[in-house]
Amino acid sequence: MDQIANMVNMVKNGGRASHEFVTVPFSKIKYAIAECLVKEGYLTSATKKTKKGFPILELGIAYVDGAPKVNEVERVSKSSRRVYKGMKDIRYTKGGNLITVFSTPKGIMTDKQARKEMVGGEVLFKMW
Repeated sequence: MDQIANMVNMVKNGGRASHEFVTVPFSKIKYAIAECLVKEGYLTSATKKTKKGFPILELGIAYVDGAPKVNEVERVSKSSRRVYKGMKDIRYTKGGNLITVFSTPKGIMTDKQARKEMVGGEVLFKMW
Protein backbone atom coordinates (compact mmCIF):
# COMPACT_ATOMS: atom_id res chain seq x y z
CA MET A 1 0.00 0.00 0.00
CA ASP A 2 1.12 3.52 -0.75
CA GLN A 3 2.04 5.09 2.61
CA ILE A 4 2.04 8.70 1.35
CA ALA A 5 -1.45 8.33 -0.15
CA ASN A 6 -2.59 6.71 3.09
CA MET A 7 -1.28 9.63 5.15
CA VAL A 8 -2.85 12.42 3.07
CA ASN A 9 -6.16 10.55 2.84
CA MET A 10 -6.19 10.14 6.63
CA VAL A 11 -5.75 13.91 6.95
CA LYS A 12 -8.60 14.52 4.50
CA ASN A 13 -10.93 11.98 6.14
CA GLY A 14 -10.01 13.13 9.66
CA GLY A 15 -10.95 16.68 8.71
CA ARG A 16 -14.28 15.57 7.28
CA ALA A 17 -14.98 13.67 10.52
CA SER A 18 -14.04 16.80 12.56
CA HIS A 19 -11.10 15.14 14.33
CA GLU A 20 -8.53 17.39 15.95
CA PHE A 21 -5.62 14.98 15.34
CA VAL A 22 -4.86 11.91 13.25
CA THR A 23 -2.00 9.47 13.83
CA VAL A 24 0.00 7.66 11.18
CA PRO A 25 3.04 5.37 11.38
CA PHE A 26 6.25 7.42 11.39
CA SER A 27 8.70 7.64 8.50
CA LYS A 28 11.18 10.35 7.53
CA ILE A 29 9.43 11.19 4.25
CA LYS A 30 6.01 11.45 5.94
CA TYR A 31 7.51 13.74 8.58
CA ALA A 32 9.07 15.94 5.87
CA ILE A 33 5.72 16.12 4.04
CA ALA A 34 3.93 16.97 7.29
CA GLU A 35 6.41 19.77 8.07
CA CYS A 36 5.83 21.16 4.57
CA LEU A 37 2.04 21.10 5.12
CA VAL A 38 2.44 22.81 8.50
CA LYS A 39 4.38 25.65 6.81
CA GLU A 40 1.60 26.03 4.23
CA GLY A 41 -1.13 26.03 6.90
CA TYR A 42 -2.86 22.77 5.96
CA LEU A 43 -1.83 21.19 9.29
CA THR A 44 -1.50 22.85 12.68
CA SER A 45 1.21 20.53 14.01
CA ALA A 46 3.31 17.46 13.24
CA THR A 47 4.72 15.68 16.29
CA LYS A 48 6.72 12.46 16.54
CA LYS A 49 5.53 10.30 19.44
CA THR A 50 5.84 6.69 20.58
CA LYS A 51 2.85 4.40 21.06
CA LYS A 52 3.40 0.88 22.40
CA GLY A 53 7.08 1.09 21.47
CA PHE A 54 6.45 2.12 17.84
CA PRO A 55 7.08 5.62 16.47
CA ILE A 56 3.99 7.45 15.23
CA LEU A 57 3.34 10.85 13.72
CA GLU A 58 0.52 12.90 15.25
CA LEU A 59 -0.88 15.43 12.78
CA GLY A 60 -3.05 18.37 13.86
CA ILE A 61 -5.72 19.18 11.27
CA ALA A 62 -6.26 22.84 10.33
CA TYR A 63 -9.77 24.29 10.12
CA VAL A 64 -11.06 27.56 8.64
CA ASP A 65 -14.41 28.75 10.05
CA GLY A 66 -15.21 25.22 11.24
CA ALA A 67 -14.50 23.62 7.85
CA PRO A 68 -11.35 21.56 7.22
CA LYS A 69 -8.73 23.32 5.13
CA VAL A 70 -8.04 20.10 3.18
CA ASN A 71 -10.99 19.47 0.89
CA GLU A 72 -9.49 17.12 -1.68
CA VAL A 73 -6.25 15.26 -2.36
CA GLU A 74 -5.00 13.80 -5.63
CA ARG A 75 -2.01 11.43 -5.66
CA VAL A 76 -0.07 12.16 -8.86
CA SER A 77 3.05 9.98 -8.76
CA LYS A 78 2.41 6.38 -7.74
CA SER A 79 4.52 3.27 -7.45
CA SER A 80 3.08 2.06 -10.77
CA ARG A 81 3.65 5.38 -12.59
CA ARG A 82 6.19 7.97 -11.53
CA VAL A 83 5.60 11.56 -12.66
CA TYR A 84 8.45 14.07 -12.81
CA LYS A 85 8.41 17.78 -13.66
CA GLY A 86 11.28 20.03 -14.49
CA MET A 87 11.56 23.53 -13.09
CA LYS A 88 10.13 25.05 -16.27
CA ASP A 89 7.08 22.74 -16.18
CA ILE A 90 5.92 23.80 -12.70
CA ARG A 91 2.85 25.98 -13.25
CA TYR A 92 1.57 28.86 -11.14
CA THR A 93 -1.76 28.17 -9.46
CA LYS A 94 -4.46 30.81 -9.49
CA GLY A 95 -6.40 31.52 -6.34
CA GLY A 96 -3.75 30.11 -4.04
CA ASN A 97 -5.83 27.20 -2.71
CA LEU A 98 -4.06 24.42 -4.62
CA ILE A 99 -0.60 23.27 -3.60
CA THR A 100 1.52 20.62 -5.27
CA VAL A 101 4.10 18.77 -3.17
CA PHE A 102 7.35 17.69 -4.82
CA SER A 103 10.23 15.44 -3.85
CA THR A 104 13.32 17.27 -5.11
CA PRO A 105 17.08 16.86 -4.69
CA LYS A 106 16.82 19.63 -2.06
CA GLY A 107 14.11 17.82 -0.09
CA ILE A 108 10.31 17.81 0.09
CA MET A 109 8.81 21.16 -0.94
CA THR A 110 5.74 22.81 -2.45
CA ASP A 111 5.48 24.14 -5.98
CA LYS A 112 6.13 27.70 -4.75
CA GLN A 113 9.33 26.68 -2.97
CA ALA A 114 10.49 24.58 -5.94
CA ARG A 115 10.10 27.55 -8.31
CA LYS A 116 11.95 29.76 -5.82
CA GLU A 117 14.80 27.22 -5.45
CA MET A 118 14.74 26.59 -9.24
CA VAL A 119 14.50 22.79 -8.97
CA GLY A 120 12.17 20.14 -10.34
CA GLY A 121 11.40 16.67 -9.09
CA GLU A 122 8.83 13.96 -8.54
CA VAL A 123 5.24 15.22 -8.15
CA LEU A 124 3.92 13.50 -5.01
CA PHE A 125 0.37 14.89 -4.70
CA LYS A 126 -1.91 17.89 -5.10
CA MET A 127 -3.98 19.22 -2.23
CA TRP A 128 -6.74 21.85 -2.12
